[in-house]
Amino acid sequence: MEIIDKLLRVREALCAGNCGLAIAEMEVYLQAWPHPQTMERLQQLKEDYGRMTEYWRTGGNDPQLDQLYQQLLQRMYVIFANVSIYNRTKASAFLNGLFTRVRKEQSDWSLKTVRQEMENFVSSVAMLQLEPEHTRQQQSETLYKAHQQQMSRLFDYVLTSRQWSEGVGRDFEELLVSPTIDSIDQQLITSAVMLSLMNQYDMVKFRTLTGVYRRSHDTAVRQRALVGWVMALDHDFGDVYPEQRELVRQLVKSDAVCRELTELQIQLVYCLNADRDTNTIQKEIMPELLNNNSFRVNNNRIEEVDDDPMEDILHPGASEERMEKMEATFQRMVNMQKAGSDIYFAGFSQMKRFPFFYDISNWLVPFYIQHPDIAQFVNTIGATRFIERLMQQDAFCNSDKYSFVIAFHQVMNRLPDSIIEMVKHGEGVMGMETGEEETSTPAFIRRSYLMDLYRFFRLFPNRSEIKNPFDTSRNPIGGCEFFSSPMFVGTPMEAFKREIVRVYRKHRQHGAATLLLSTFPEEMYDVQYYLWTGDYVAVLALDPDNERALVGHARQLFAEGAFDEASECYDRLQQLYPDKSSYQLNKAVCLLQQDDYEEALQLLFKLNYEHPDDSNVCRVLAWAMTCAGKLEQAARHYEYLVKGKQVADEDLQNYGYCLWLQGHVDEAAQQLSRYAETIKEKNGAPALPLLDEAWLMKRGISATEIKMMQALVSA
Repeated sequence: MEIIDKLLRVREALCAGNCGLAIAEMEVYLQAWPHPQTMERLQQLKEDYGRMTEYWRTGGNDPQLDQLYQQLLQRMYVIFANVSIYNRTKASAFLNGLFTRVRKEQSDWSLKTVRQEMENFVSSVAMLQLEPEHTRQQQSETLYKAHQQQMSRLFDYVLTSRQWSEGVGRDFEELLVSPTIDSIDQQLITSAVMLSLMNQYDMVKFRTLTGVYRRSHDTAVRQRALVGWVMALDHDFGDVYPEQRELVRQLVKSDAVCRELTELQIQLVYCLNADRDTNTIQKEIMPELLNNNSFRVNNNRIEEVDDDPMEDILHPGASEERMEKMEATFQRMVNMQKAGSDIYFAGFSQMKRFPFFYDISNWLVPFYIQHPDIAQFVNTIGATRFIERLMQQDAFCNSDKYSFVIAFHQVMNRLPDSIIEMVKHGEGVMGMETGEEETSTPAFIRRSYLMDLYRFFRLFPNRSEIKNPFDTSRNPIGGCEFFSSPMFVGTPMEAFKREIVRVYRKHRQHGAATLLLSTFPEEMYDVQYYLWTGDYVAVLALDPDNERALVGHARQLFAEGAFDEASECYDRLQQLYPDKSSYQLNKAVCLLQQDDYEEALQLLFKLNYEHPDDSNVCRVLAWAMTCAGKLEQAARHYEYLVKGKQVADEDLQNYGYCLWLQGHVDEAAQQLSRYAETIKEKNGAPALPLLDEAWLMKRGISATEIKMMQALVSA
């Protein structure tokens, strides 16, 4: 803990943009935990900083002072960041294993060598078509296996890399936008850059991802770069790297970029709803599908169930009815998926324990049939056409496609012969197919990638070693809220904030909505803004007859005990909406709080006559009668309420009061006991019944009687 605390002091100084203080704190840290190479770099930085300071102290006027200071501050950050990465790597057996292994297995990680290998792979794949058919398969397997191993090592190398130099950043950017490099390789390495950047901010890596996002003509690569730089936004080091803000501001000048960022924020919210959607599917949808299917599992084998010949005679139309129910239930799941729900997370989460997922890169590699870890399965089941059609499924992300192929291979021999034949002919693909036009859209590709990321951060055994944006243990929306970032304040992104607030509120992310509202500029303070923030007085100043504001303001006044003013609000609502009885009922409640029982009863009698079946009207009327001393009439209404299907807790308590005031102590205790029991069930712990002592004593019940009733009810 002490080593972390010492390094935190360096971080705090950097966040404040104070280079001198950061140097001093890092010296203290290195004295306790020596590192010769780092100390040498820090000493050189300290000397450069000292010369700059000395010139300034002696009255020198350096027009480049600000620029020089910024360069020194950034050099200090690089030292700090590399020490942080070193500590994190050494503290993690997983990360340290990756770091050590890839550097032992390959000594030359120059970008020139890496690029040459990746370009050679593309050329070799193209040349395979010229090979004789009888040798092509074996050569293909050898080629793809060697390349996959190399790309896995490169992924690990990038993930565990330290701070990049400007030259390395430029070379990687060119690599990731080059048309001579395979798109699958570019997508995978883009993900590695993102994970490395998320663990420790690196301005060069950030610039690389924004550059790839701007320049790439490959939609899949571009979308991964977008998700990467957005997930890595870090305004804490804004003083160190003001370039970050400038890069973002340049990007969001484009309306198309703003729209993509808006879509991304919405998609992230849907990702976080995976557990809720899973609950809906497991408890409501799957039971209905299972009850109406035509298969059964018998002796570890799936068999088709023949139709019962007597069913058409005894229950004509039953099979059609089952089919209609099944179609309606399946359509419900389709609609959830189209809306953005991750409907397959729960099912496929059980299929992430295959050895395939021991390799971290396999969680984020795009799906391709030639992947060495699944090619053997595809060849064994002879279902290449089936798998190719599976790739077109809009329901499955890349990770789930790999899971499906491996799992399908394991159950192949247990399927009915008819299904096996369909598979071998490329038929019987499950799911919701869509056209190529939809599956190639940026939104679709981005959603699939987010599903891959969500599975990785939820299910990968060593996920705790990497900063997790989907961790909601401390924040309901985790690290997935980026719209409120200071990076977007005063940019064209402001115009899209209202849309995001609506999404947050729809998905009950009220904390995120409040945070985003706090970033609204004053020119966006309109009626809708004040309604969202609950400033109903401000709304009424702009729109005096706004219904939502009048209702909200009335409730606030009622809660504050300003019943007279709340009553005035309900008077206005009655004038505007005379057909809404709820406003008249609330007016009556305000009158009761002011002890104006006669006027309240006049209004309630009228409401009860017009709405004889409204239990809420009956409830308030019974209480008004109790307060006014009309106990026998009140008791008749309470008898009706407590025998109903929707009896409220307050009905039991108030009926007990009514009976007590009539002298029916035992009957009152019975109702109050029922009330106490319901409260106990809700709170999970027994407690003395809470009685309104002031109200009771005002009506002749003594303090002694109240204590005796509490004892009687609790007995």
